[in-house]
Amino acid sequence: MRVALAQIDPTVGDIDGNAAKIAEWIGRAESEGAELTIFPELCVPGYPAEDLYLKRHFVEANRRAVEELARGVSGTVALVGFAEPVAGGGDFRHAHNSLAVLADGAVQSVYRKNRLPNYAVFDEQRYFLPAAEPATVEVAGTRVGLTICEDVWAPGPPASSEAAAGARLIANPSGSPYHRGKGREREAMFAERAREYGAAFAFCNLVGGQDELVFDGHSLVVDAGGNVIARAAQFEEDLLVCEVPSPAPAGLAEPLSDLAEVYAALTLGLRDYVAKNGFRHVGVALSGGIDSALVAQLAVDALGAGQVSCVVMPSPHSSDETQQDARNIAANLGAELIEIPIGAAMSEYERALSPSFAGDAAPAQDEELLPRDPTRPSEPDLAAENIQARIRGNMMMALSNKHGWLVLTTGNKSEMSVGYATLYGDMAGGFAAIKDVPKTLVYELVRYRNERAGSELVPSSVIDRAPSAELRPDQLDSDSLPPYELLDRILESYVERDEGREEMIAAGMPAEVVDDVVRMVDHSEYKRRQAAPGIRITPKAFGRDRRLPITNRFGG
Repeated sequence: MRVALAQIDPTVGDIDGNAAKIAEWIGRAESEGAELTIFPELCVPGYPAEDLYLKRHFVEANRRAVEELARGVSGTVALVGFAEPVAGGGDFRHAHNSLAVLADGAVQSVYRKNRLPNYAVFDEQRYFLPAAEPATVEVAGTRVGLTICEDVWAPGPPASSEAAAGARLIANPSGSPYHRGKGREREAMFAERAREYGAAFAFCNLVGGQDELVFDGHSLVVDAGGNVIARAAQFEEDLLVCEVPSPAPAGLAEPLSDLAEVYAALTLGLRDYVAKNGFRHVGVALSGGIDSALVAQLAVDALGAGQVSCVVMPSPHSSDETQQDARNIAANLGAELIEIPIGAAMSEYERALSPSFAGDAAPAQDEELLPRDPTRPSEPDLAAENIQARIRGNMMMALSNKHGWLVLTTGNKSEMSVGYATLYGDMAGGFAAIKDVPKTLVYELVRYRNERAGSELVPSSVIDRAPSAELRPDQLDSDSLPPYELLDRILESYVERDEGREEMIAAGMPAEVVDDVVRMVDHSEYKRRQAAPGIRITPKAFGRDRRLPITNRFGG
């Protein structure tokens, strides 16, 4: 049987646009002689459409689109994901996560997802009613089992029942979001299922960015022996066509390296967020530091240099070296450079606030970083420091309002974890491209991008310089934070793996540093709630993945 996997990038809510894309790709598959064409999960309404699935008129609109699509299908059997209305009943959920079987101008049958995930970024039990029945269809003399994404992530029905009933191929349309290494996990899982059931598997995944999620594609076909015989591209639309069973692998895209994969995920997530939300231009506050350098690189790669403006805003505390590095980065990337010195604005703030700032300085409410050394005699005047960050944030938002830019914030996951960021300052903006990228990974990605370019897009002085916010003379991040290598180890344990204090100490992390980092993470929850959305690239990101109360007295 000739099978086509239509790995497409739909847009949530654009039912007509998605249906038109599906019709186009059905035509492409038919021209390739595909007898079976598989589309991703919920590709008609888009995924995840969140509470749109609770709107009856939205669900009805996507049902009508499926019926219209069916009328144009004649040369293949197309499996198309949609939200199927449930007739009657008082449940606020009135849809199944379903798969329509389109052939000969009509909807021939419908399969309904059995297992609804409700962990990590998934809320499917909020939106859909589960089903329990396996289903198979006959295509070109081959029995094909129908499943949807989570249905096969654990052993057992429905896939095992379908294989036992004679299915030689299990189709698995999916909306499986990316995190670092996810593609390798999926390939191993499908190989295990194929060997266990003695059936081939065809996994067709979404591709594209949707708010904080990015879908990597990486669709594939695994034969009954667990061998990958076809693999689609990562992070781009692709039509993968192969014969099942196949005498030899064909159409086998080579997986990206680890850093290339992460960089591609960030680039695609940014590109789709900008395009799908109607923006044409982005602005980046370029400091000469490593984080804003990476964001500028990503923006140019995602959108093109002509759609990126880099804004340099030196203060009296900015070093000549960092400002020159910022100018060089913008020039190397070919992006527009705008310079707005903020010294005069700082002086005006100081003059206006001086009566209210008289006396001993106290840490500002949103900047209470707990120092690693509690014996230090005093904290710097953080309120005065944060004025600089807020002036810069105000300048960026003014440019956004004037020119219609989307402002990209530049904070990384390490900083957001411990609150090392200024509300309404460097946190001001519409999208946080590296929000889920730990500081140590920021350095790796910048080096990777330089190596790929064969030149120093970001000068080595930026990579080698000790990190600093440059909000006071001789300031270093290490004044307030542990070394980033240690900090990121603790954060991975505490944030991503939910390990407690004793587990981290037993793993060799210093108790005093663990205690300080845990307090900083817990104290900063209210700040993260006000942060811009950003791209998820780790197994647990802030936001949809990790939901903790702001008011919370549980320690660790």
